[in-house]
Amino acid sequence: MTPHSRLSAYLLAGMLTLTACVSKAQQPTDTPAAETAEATDGPKYIDFAMPSPAGDTLRISDFVGKSKYVLIDFWASWCGPCRAEMPTVVYAYRQYHDKGLEVVGVSLDADHDAWTAAIERLNMPWPQMSDLKGWQCLGATIYGVRGIPANFLVDQNGIIVAHDLRGQALIDTLAQLMP
Repeated sequence: MTPHSRLSAYLLAGMLTLTACVSKAQQPTDTPAAETAEATDGPKYIDFAMPSPAGDTLRISDFVGKSKYVLIDFWASWCGPCRAEMPTVVYAYRQYHDKGLEVVGVSLDADHDAWTAAIERLNMPWPQMSDLKGWQCLGATIYGVRGIPANFLVDQNGIIVAHDLRGQALIDTLAQLMP
């Protein structure tokens, strides 16, 4: 089974849920508590590349395997729930970066200036990428993201161990994995 088909099966099994900011074609639903899988049971992450704010190409594989955990965080400058969640992600980054957490922001923005202004305004010091294609963002398409904020926590072996961790669930999961 290819990594892409494993991830597709994982998503089709209901492990990915709709979240707060949804595309115009989607209807909002309640989001159940984030689910965490054993490291050996989760699907392997799928690599993709997109430009950084400066135009350099970043790949998810630039970070997976080099850190204990990588949080792939899908967001956008125009998404109110994403902006409301960002202080928690910033807190998690500050608490756990030195213990081996890397965050990689994947923006669903279509406007470069709005994207870069939000990165600065929200104090996000971690790597960021976007192809500026909005809901047609390559990373969001690959991961089946249909609502944001959304995230995937990947271990150093490239296994997705949790997804859609928000608020205290993110902090509690990281505290458990990275004491």
